[in-house]
Amino acid sequence: MREYFSRRRAALRSLLADSGVDALLVTDLLNIRYLTGFTGSNAALLVHGSGDDKTIFCTDGRYTVQSAAEVPDLERVLDRASAAKLADLAAGKDFGKTGFESQHVSVEQHEDLKVRFDRVQLVRTPGLIEQLRLVKDEQEVEALRQACAAADRALEDLVSAGGLRPGRTELDVARDLENRMLGHGSTGPSFDTIVAAGVNSAIPHHRPTSAVLATADFVKIDFGATVDGYHSDMTRTFVLGKPAAWQEEVYELVHRAQAAGCDAVLPGAKVSEVDKAARGVIVDAGRGESFGHGLGHGVGLQVHEAPSLATTGVGTLTAGMAVTVEPGVYLPGRGGVRIEDTLVVREGTPELLTLSTKELVVV
Repeated sequence: MREYFSRRRAALRSLLADSGVDALLVTDLLNIRYLTGFTGSNAALLVHGSGDDKTIFCTDGRYTVQSAAEVPDLERVLDRASAAKLADLAAGKDFGKTGFESQHVSVEQHEDLKVRFDRVQLVRTPGLIEQLRLVKDEQEVEALRQACAAADRALEDLVSAGGLRPGRTELDVARDLENRMLGHGSTGPSFDTIVAAGVNSAIPHHRPTSAVLATADFVKIDFGATVDGYHSDMTRTFVLGKPAAWQEEVYELVHRAQAAGCDAVLPGAKVSEVDKAARGVIVDAGRGESFGHGLGHGVGLQVHEAPSLATTGVGTLTAGMAVTVEPGVYLPGRGGVRIEDTLVVREGTPELLTLSTKELVVV
């Protein structure tokens, strides 16, 4: 296991050299987890840019035992003010330039660091580790597979047990589904589960309420599981009872758009073109104004991370990236449909991680 983290730190050191800094002070806990495997709530990391791994890890006394187990391969320092302690150590080593994660550091924290780095030039180095996190290694992909599998199995259990039925509330369904994910190995939901029934399904990010599911409703469920810190993200839309013609038409349209978006998830594809592939299907059907959000996003240690698959998105896909594809059509006052999968970009055909059926399920 430790070799994964060692390789990640080696890749980071290459980026430090390219950025012209001697070291990097890492304070974002997700980035620290990515580089070390540490899962506690207080830590900082000082990564030296030299060829050897001279990384220093700091946490506080609450995590003495945990850090010894999770970070056995690094020099460890114990101090409650972890970032400040490492800043003092960096100043003592007289590094010429030390980068810091400016996107994660508050103004107050920056002022404190400037005082402590009195002999060191602080340099803003935003997004260096996030750049590495864009492409998942196979350990990360396996965690994503397991998270997606937990969500798939929970949804299957929910439906087969009659958990989607008239008379239940949106909150009932959301809590039921989250408990079932725990039973299949999830450590918790990726985010607050969305269950939106009837007219509420036309609200893209509706929060579950005491609204009661009724016959003829669309029921849109957007949810995910977390395994080893990695998140899944999936949306399925059901109909309670025989669907009306308009429901079949909207569902079929979103289904086609989602398939077009998935087919466009290829190495080298511009993220804006992936969005266009799915959006064009909906626009050509005269429903473009009913699809008001981006097509998808990256997923990993955060459920929403780079890249952004949107009309305004910048960049191209690379093999190993994990993304969602989630077009929707929302008709206020009537209902809406979203279909979403988590996929890994591969040469040729993307690897589909969320395997629940995308055919219209009538319950």
